[in-house]
Amino acid sequence: MYDPICAFACHDALSNYQLSCSVPGGSGGHHHLGDMNRPMFSTSPDCYATDDNFLGSVSYCINTHCSDVSISDIEHYWETFLIGRSPDQPTPKESYTAALLHADPPPNTTANFMMLLNTTTLVSEQVYLGIYNAYSSLEQMETRQSNFGLVLLIAGAVIPVACSLLRFVPFPKVIGSWFNAQFVNPPLFGRRHRNPVLNLAIMPTRGQAMFIAYVIAINIALSCAGYVLVMPNTFHGTKQDQLLIGIANRQAVLSLANLPLLVLYAGRNNFLLSITNWSYSTFLLLHRWIAIICTIEACIHSTIYLHIYLVMGEFAIESKETYWICGIVAVLSFSILLPASTLPLRQKMYNLFLGSHFILAFSAMVGAYFHIFHRFGHQWGYETWIYIAFAIWGFDRAMRFFRLARNGLRTAEITIIDENNIRVDIPGVTAQGHAYLYFPTLSWRVWENHPFSVMGTLMAQEPQKTPSPSTTTTGESISLPSTDIEKKPGRSSTFDLGGYITPPSKTTSFKPGLTFFITTRGKGLTATLHNKKKLPVLVEASYAASSLDELRTVPNCIVIAGGVGITAVVPVLRTRGNGRVRLFWGTRSPQLVEAARKALGPDILDPSIVGEISVGRRLNLREILEREVLEGSETAVVVCGPVEMADEVRAIVCELGRRGRTVKLVDEAFSW
Repeated sequence: MYDPICAFACHDALSNYQLSCSVPGGSGGHHHLGDMNRPMFSTSPDCYATDDNFLGSVSYCINTHCSDVSISDIEHYWETFLIGRSPDQPTPKESYTAALLHADPPPNTTANFMMLLNTTTLVSEQVYLGIYNAYSSLEQMETRQSNFGLVLLIAGAVIPVACSLLRFVPFPKVIGSWFNAQFVNPPLFGRRHRNPVLNLAIMPTRGQAMFIAYVIAINIALSCAGYVLVMPNTFHGTKQDQLLIGIANRQAVLSLANLPLLVLYAGRNNFLLSITNWSYSTFLLLHRWIAIICTIEACIHSTIYLHIYLVMGEFAIESKETYWICGIVAVLSFSILLPASTLPLRQKMYNLFLGSHFILAFSAMVGAYFHIFHRFGHQWGYETWIYIAFAIWGFDRAMRFFRLARNGLRTAEITIIDENNIRVDIPGVTAQGHAYLYFPTLSWRVWENHPFSVMGTLMAQEPQKTPSPSTTTTGESISLPSTDIEKKPGRSSTFDLGGYITPPSKTTSFKPGLTFFITTRGKGLTATLHNKKKLPVLVEASYAASSLDELRTVPNCIVIAGGVGITAVVPVLRTRGNGRVRLFWGTRSPQLVEAARKALGPDILDPSIVGEISVGRRLNLREILEREVLEGSETAVVVCGPVEMADEVRAIVCELGRRGRTVKLVDEAFSW
């Protein structure tokens, strides 16, 4: 920033003298920061670059105060920064060495500050020391808070990775299970995690709460540490004033440093999703907490400076400056974002929330950038944090567009399952995990999209009468034996999946395509799909759940689904290999069960896999888990369903883990 500090201090200690080429009657000359008694004249950069007395005085001051600085460094300063920092500024008419020669004989007096500088002068040591201390402490503070910002950013990316790598450490499995059941998986308080508390907020798990506590603690610690207070100080009259400005500036830098994490955690293409076992819902929860911290820091920064300018009596003038207005736009946008993102609003007016969230977040970052630009230009690098945030945001949007463009515009074929559920088939697309679907003709909000779990990746074609399996001439389709999988349920509330019949004279041909089961309850975009048969669709895919990949090595897997939550757990049923897997599915709709049987076929819903399919009544989750989570063997419990079901499973699994069972929990859910 100010290297060498002694040279900058010499310049500023002498730059307020009136030179022979200064123009009386103005106050737009070159003045050091913090000078509140500017002389009523203006000195242009050209005047500073050509005035012999100014150049000689500054060169002599540098010679006497910068004895430990090399001549090459001084010459670089002289050429680059003596006149100012503007890219189009003039250069001094002579080098530092030449100006020093012209200062011979050396000055022996200090010129009166109120008089015209018509000779080479000594610098006032009191003025020089005040400026030197100001620049020295400012540079130390700026360096520290930049490092503090890097700590926030790097730790925010490294800690999730480090925590995820702990799963590969060969701890005894029973100890790891107990630890997770005690300190990671349970809600911080009570028994609710996915079910909102008072319908206002999501209670974090204890593991999530530990990271949130770290984020809060590190921001508080970095806000309180590393202040350098020295006097005399030209910028500040007292140490209290210096500390107040330091706090305001520190809060600004920390708020900016949190921006990249804020954007990263909210992105669908967050690289941490691929290299950790943390869920997207977890990162969204952390995104909200960091947003609160970021906003509070921005508000503290603006409040302190508002107080300072009110006390100084300069608020009326300063508030009209462009940088001030841009700062207000940024802070106001952040402040509106918080109440506009509360859970009730997200649930009831999601599309309004999404649109306003994008606009306000964009306004906040653009406002912050121009606040910095109009206040400091590009001198100090504060804008780098915003560049990083925009780069992360741009990468996420580019990846979304790439995923959309790769699949192109497709046609969705809709089949009604029952009054609350539909089946959506999209031929010619492959994906896994989940996908975001856009239905551009359903609404003027063509950007609106929703995530859905992929139920299947092959679509059945019309059965063909042929004695043996066949392949289409294009080589795209696959022929598999068909089965009568439309057996009607009896009056019992539990489905029997036995009794499959295989006609010997028919084969079913399959082609690539995606199948989704979608709930159409409510009044949103998905509700309008119930009355459609075919319509254009854009598919943003695929987004695979990395947490499910680890289940292949677990010998015992219990899958619990509720309603259309069956779609999210299908990958576990398809890829289990030689491991034991048991499915327990509760649903209100027998038609949904029949539709799932058609979509999945008997190889997936095999009687050896299906533990219970309960229609019209609740699963006895405690009895199931007490029985199925085997003692002496590692068990994974995968749950996807209503929030009450997920929270009950979480509570029971944690209880079993604390009792010594080796069990891990995977909660497949999308968060509001």
